[in-house]
Amino acid sequence: MKQYAQTYIDGSWQGFDPLASLDLKDSFTEQPFAHIALAGAAQVQLAVAAARRAFDGWSGTPLEQRAQFLRRIGANLAKQAEPLAEQITREVGMPLKLSRRIQVNAPAGAWESYAQLAGQMEYASQIGHSLVTQEPVGIVACITPWNYPLHQMTAKVAPALAAGCVVVLKPSELAPAAAYALAQAVHESGLPPGVFNLVVGAGNVAGEALAAHPDVDMVSFTGSTAAGKRVAGIAADGVKRVALELGGKSASIVLPGADLALAMRHALGACFLNSGQTCTAITRLLVPADRYDECARLLQEGAASFAMGDPMESGTRLGPLVSGQQRDRVQDYIAQALAAGATSITSRAILPPHGYFVAPTVLGGVHPDSAIAQEEVFGPVLAVIAYQSEEEAIAIANHSNYGLAAAVWGADRGHALAVAKRLRAGQIDINGAAFNPLAPFGGFKHSGVGRENGAFGIKEFLEPRAIQLPA
Repeated sequence: MKQYAQTYIDGSWQGFDPLASLDLKDSFTEQPFAHIALAGAAQVQLAVAAARRAFDGWSGTPLEQRAQFLRRIGANLAKQAEPLAEQITREVGMPLKLSRRIQVNAPAGAWESYAQLAGQMEYASQIGHSLVTQEPVGIVACITPWNYPLHQMTAKVAPALAAGCVVVLKPSELAPAAAYALAQAVHESGLPPGVFNLVVGAGNVAGEALAAHPDVDMVSFTGSTAAGKRVAGIAADGVKRVALELGGKSASIVLPGADLALAMRHALGACFLNSGQTCTAITRLLVPADRYDECARLLQEGAASFAMGDPMESGTRLGPLVSGQQRDRVQDYIAQALAAGATSITSRAILPPHGYFVAPTVLGGVHPDSAIAQEEVFGPVLAVIAYQSEEEAIAIANHSNYGLAAAVWGADRGHALAVAKRLRAGQIDINGAAFNPLAPFGGFKHSGVGRENGAFGIKEFLEPRAIQLPA
């Protein structure tokens, strides 16, 4: 059984007396495969102190040198790609063929991208008689979730280091493999001690200790909206800068005349990716009432192609969820929706004999105000809502506390763009357009504060400073 029993602080691996520990279970076999010791406030104190000592030196390091460290870290991660993808698949349940590409290769490559972007940005400008400089915010607490572990760490740690900040990373204790791989990649890069520090512990212990620490200048958090509110409240006592990437209940509007076959295929893929354990998952599908039956037929046929099984096998399209607790939560949502009047469009599927599986589920006849249409389920569940007019569709899409992502499908690109501009969401796909890692990523309303990715991600960790010059 793999053991995770160290912190990475001040440039070295360190043992500690754990507050608690837990066994991690393989999401498919349901058997323990790793044991993790959980750190607490004492380790947070050591990590923050190390970061404070390192800040002046790192923030004063020439930009090109910082970029070279980022490149080395990315290259070191790439060397660990295959075993890391396998570990993440065991933790989270994403099929291995997708874990290789999405969970490991993409974030490993993003370190090079941030190195390039950092060199292209403007860090000083003249406004009248003022010199305006962009300064690193300081010590950043990066608190990340389990569903896309390396991706979320990279989206915070890489731009923070590029900006000249120092970091204490507190990853989810449910998926620690990527965090330890990142720390090893950092160690092998020769990054100066204290610039990057890793403490793995429970959110309500280590996470809250980080958010409350008086020497932490900024908290960058990704997770549930409820946990994000808690972190923001704690950070507010110290008047810390906060960036939050939270939950979603994203809607896709299929306009009259859209390519229904393509739109339905995309809707299923955008909902079922990572077994629905994706904050940007398209979980509400809005279709014209007079095309509902056709859409339902296409969705039923398409959902049947999402073969469940061992996520290590190439034929598996839908893996298990992260835990039995998450599986039970999702199943409860489905049962409540059916009891409230929704209908099941998908046929009853035979689940594998073990693994935390929820069958790919499409629910029809969903009321826009129902729990299944308003709350984040985090499982492979698509809610289909019929609409009578375009105005009604836009109103339903915006009728949510969330605003992370959305999609629009239409025969006319200009018309689809006009509808997209009326949606209150941070990123909107038109006719299945691909994700752009250089574009800003973040949400409106309860989906968060701030933006990640590309140059926007680096700017989150910079503070503008004005120096007035004499005439």
